[in-house]
Amino acid sequence: MPHKRSDRSDWTEPQDIDVAALRDGSEREADGGAVSLSEIAYRRILELLFARGLPAGANVSQNDLVRLVGVPVAPLRDALRVLQTEGLLTIHPRSGIRFLKADFEFAKNTYQFRSILERPAVRVYAEAGTLSSMEALRSRHERAIEALQRDGFSAEIVRELVTLDEILHFEIIAALGNPLVESTYRRVHNYLQLIRLDRTLTAPLALRTLREHLDLLKACIARDPEAADTALQAHFGNALQRTIGIF
Repeated sequence: MPHKRSDRSDWTEPQDIDVAALRDGSEREADGGAVSLSEIAYRRILELLFARGLPAGANVSQNDLVRLVGVPVAPLRDALRVLQTEGLLTIHPRSGIRFLKADFEFAKNTYQFRSILERPAVRVYAEAGTLSSMEALRSRHERAIEALQRDGFSAEIVRELVTLDEILHFEIIAALGNPLVESTYRRVHNYLQLIRLDRTLTAPLALRTLREHLDLLKACIARDPEAADTALQAHFGNALQRTIGIF
């Protein structure tokens, strides 16, 4: 069946939340012993938040979260404390848990933090990154642009853009070979997903993002760290402006 096309789509698509599936998955992971219940709770809360199963800015009781996430109170509390430390929610002992709703100041601070982490990384990536991986990413971006121009805007394009954005920027960060930076960047990635919940993506904005990625990749393939740094800064500046609706 052909997919319905439209000229607008959310950057992060709403999804139906299957609570039973979340619980089953939690039990399987716990039985395997590879992941603690608090880690499962942490992941499940983020999944619910980014899929709009928990609205940003919402007040939720601890009992509601236990039911939604499918883990006992103790590991849930551990996960909530971590998420509070990361700035994604606030625990109010008498009135429940309030999830963060991103605003302009939060977006600005996130992109500033992102730039601090990625600018040194992109220089290393340009100088020593794997060329075959860069070439593969460039080809994939070019195919996405061709598909967008040929077939129009669609949910598939949105998913591909989200995937390409994640692959490219995590590869840049990985070039440093620093697990502390990578761990910190995962937190930044969570912030970005929260920011994008209130953002509407259009076909022109998707094209701009893909072309900015291409400029960055071309500079890295050319082994030009200065040009890569310049392209990255331009991309972040434009992305912040797109986030706050300037263009």
